[in-house]
Amino acid sequence: MITHLIQFHLSSQKHARELQLLGVLLLMSIILIFIGLGFRDPWPADEPRFAQIAKEMVETGQWFFPARAGEYYPDKPPVFMWSIALFYALFGSLNIAFLLPSALCSLLTIYLVFDIGRKLWNPETGFIAGLLLVFSFQFMLQAKSAQIDAMVCAWITLGCYGLLRFLLLDAKWRWFYLACFFMGIGVITKGVGFLPVLMLIPYFVMRSTCHSRSILKPNKESIVKWLLGLVVMLCAIGLWFVPMLSLVELSQNPLLEQYRDNILFKQTVTRYADSWHHIKPFWYYFVSVIPIFWLPLSILLPWLIPNWINAIKKQDARILLPLTWIVLVLVFFSISPGKRGVYVLPVLPIFALISAPYVRQILQRRAVNWILWVLVTCISLGLLTFALAGLSNASFTQKLVSKYNISPWYFFMTIGLAGLVGALITVKQQQWRSWPLFISVLWIIYCTMGYGLLEMVKTPKKIFQQMQHTVPQNAEIGLVDFAEQFILFSPYPITHFGYHTDNAEQVKAAFQWIGKRKDRFILLSFELVEGLCFDKNKVMHLGVVHRTDWVLLNIASRKIECPEATNSITEYHYIPKP
Repeated sequence: MITHLIQFHLSSQKHARELQLLGVLLLMSIILIFIGLGFRDPWPADEPRFAQIAKEMVETGQWFFPARAGEYYPDKPPVFMWSIALFYALFGSLNIAFLLPSALCSLLTIYLVFDIGRKLWNPETGFIAGLLLVFSFQFMLQAKSAQIDAMVCAWITLGCYGLLRFLLLDAKWRWFYLACFFMGIGVITKGVGFLPVLMLIPYFVMRSTCHSRSILKPNKESIVKWLLGLVVMLCAIGLWFVPMLSLVELSQNPLLEQYRDNILFKQTVTRYADSWHHIKPFWYYFVSVIPIFWLPLSILLPWLIPNWINAIKKQDARILLPLTWIVLVLVFFSISPGKRGVYVLPVLPIFALISAPYVRQILQRRAVNWILWVLVTCISLGLLTFALAGLSNASFTQKLVSKYNISPWYFFMTIGLAGLVGALITVKQQQWRSWPLFISVLWIIYCTMGYGLLEMVKTPKKIFQQMQHTVPQNAEIGLVDFAEQFILFSPYPITHFGYHTDNAEQVKAAFQWIGKRKDRFILLSFELVEGLCFDKNKVMHLGVVHRTDWVLLNIASRKIECPEATNSITEYHYIPKP
C-alpha cells in the first residue's frame, strides 16, 4: 500500500513537472509567434498571392480551384489557401487571417517536438528541443510569414512523430497510419509531404544488420499492414486529388485541364528534376543556409557530431533513425538544381530533437558560451555602428535611404543597444543566455517597430495613393507584368492579361484594351513603355516600389498603331470588395 502511494505521488509530481515545462514552452512560443499579428499587410514574395487567392475564394464562393484575379493558380494545391480563407471568413480581417495558419502550425510543431522528446528521453529533453526550435532563426522567421513552408513543416513533423512512436516506442500501427495520413496531407499541401517515409530506409537497414534494443519489431507484422499505410496516404491525397480530377473532367474547360496538367507534372516532377529558377550548386544548403539560418544550432555542430557518433556506435536508434533521415532529406533537396533556403525547414525540428539530449552538457563548455556571446556582441555592435553611421549621413548608408526611401537608423540602434545590454547582463556567467535574449528582443522589435517601418516599402500603397490624386474612382486599371500585391491593394477594378503571358504580348493586348474606353488606365514598369505602342513622354511617374519605376498610361499615351498580339490573349478581371 505504501509503495503504491509513493509511486502515485512520484507519478503525480512527474506529470505536474511535464505540464509546467510544456506551459512555459507554449507561453514563450505564443508570445514570440503571435506578437505583431494583425500589425502588417501581406508582403512579397508569396504572401500577397496567397492572401489574394484566399480573399477571392471567400468573395466568389469558388474554393476548389485557386485563382488570382480570375486566372487559375496551378503552382500549389489549395490546402494552405483554404486555411487562410477559412480564417478570413471567420474573422473578416485579412491581416489576421493570412498569418494565422503558419502561426498555429508552428505551435503544433513545437508541441510535437516537445512530446516526442519527452517520450524518447525525458520532459527536460523535450523542453530543450522545443526551446532550440523557438530560438532558431529560420523556424521563427517562417512562423511569422504566410508561406506554405511552416504548414508543410508541421505535417512532415507529424509524419516523423508518428513513425518514431511506432518504430521506437510501442509498435502500435495506429501511429504508423497517422504518419501516413499526414504525409498525404503534406503532399496535397506542397508536394514534398512524403519525406518522412525516408525514415523507413534506416529502420529496415538496422533491423537486418544490428540488434539494437531500441528498434521495435511490430507485433503480428505483415506485408499487408505495411501496404495499408500506402493506402492511407493515397486516401489522404485523394481528398483533394480525386474531386479535382472529376471536376476538371466534367467541366470540359481547357483552362481547368491546363491547371490539372500544370499542377500534376510541371510543379512536381519538372520543378524538382529540371528547375527553371533558384538554380544553386549542390552544396548550397551546407554553405549558405545551415550556417546562418539554423543558428544557434549550427554553432553547436562541432560538439554535437562526436555525441552523435557515440550514439551510432551504441546503435541508439533514437539518434540513428532521425539523423539518417536528416541526411537523406538534405541529399534529396541538394540533388535538385532548384534550391531555396526554406525548402529544408522541415529538417530543423528533427535536428533540434536529436540535439536536445546533449545541449545541456555542451553549454557547460567555456568555448561554446563565449562563441555565442561574441556572436551576439558582434551583431549588436555592427547594428549600432551602422545606425550611428546612418544618423551621421555617412555616404555608404545613403544608398539604403535613397533606394527604399526609409531611415531605419533608430530601428537598428534599438536592436543593437538591446543586444549589448543582454550581452552585458550575461558576460560573467552563462554567456549562452545572450542568444535567447537577443533573438527574443529582435523579434519583438521587428514585429512592432520594424513592421511600421517596412509597411510602405513592402506594399504598393503609395502607388495607389498617388494614383488617387488623378484617377477617378470608377476607372479601370490594366496591369502589365504585375505582382499579386497590385491586385490585393488596388481600390480600382483590375484587368490583366495572364500572369505568364510574354510581356511584349501583354503590352500589345493592353494597347487594344485601353483604346476601347476613356476611363481606362494601364499600370506597368517604365521599362516596358517602348516600341510602337506607347509614348514614353506621355506617362505619369508614380514612384519606385520593389526596385521598379511604375508609371501610369492613359488613352492619350497610345501611339497611332501597335502590332497585334501574336496569339489570342485572355483578359482576366477582378472587382475588389471592401
